[in-house]
Amino acid sequence: MANPKYEFTVEMTCGGCVGAVERVLKRLEGENDVEINLDAKKVYVTTALPSEYVLETLKKTGKATTFVGVC
Repeated sequence: MANPKYEFTVEMTCGGCVGAVERVLKRLEGENDVEINLDAKKVYVTTALPSEYVLETLKKTGKATTFVGVC
C-alpha cells in the first residue's frame, strides 16, 4: 500500500525558511518524499510516519505550522 501524502501549512516567507523546513524533514526516518511550495506556504510529505510526528518535527523550525489533512 502506498504511503499517505500529508499537507501542512507552514508560515514561510523566504528561501531561508524553506531551508529550515528541508533540514528538519531530512532527519525523519525512512523513505520520505517532500514537496515545498513557498508561495502557497504549503509543505507536502509522503511518508509511512504518523502525521502527528511529522507535525511535531515541522514545529522544530519555530514556524507556525498546522496539519491540513491527507491529500
